[in-house]
Amino acid sequence: MSTSPKFQAGDRLQHLKSGGFYRILCLAKIEASLEEAYVYEALINGSYWIRPQKEMEDGRFIKVA
Repeated sequence: MSTSPKFQAGDRLQHLKSGGFYRILCLAKIEASLEEAYVYEALINGSYWIRPQKEMEDGRFIKVA
C-alpha cells in the first residue's frame, strides 16, 4: 500500500549528502514490484533518475525554495 507522496511534481529538492539540486518530475511505479517511485531531474546536467518513494522520503532530500 502506498502512502501520500511527500513531494509533488515541480518541487525542487536538495540531496543532503551530495548537496546536489533536483526537480521532481512525477511519481511512477516500478514495473517489477509495483513500488511507488519518484522520477526526478538533476538540475546541474539534466540527467534523469528514479528512486523508490521510501528512499526519497527518508530524510536524505529536503525541499528548497
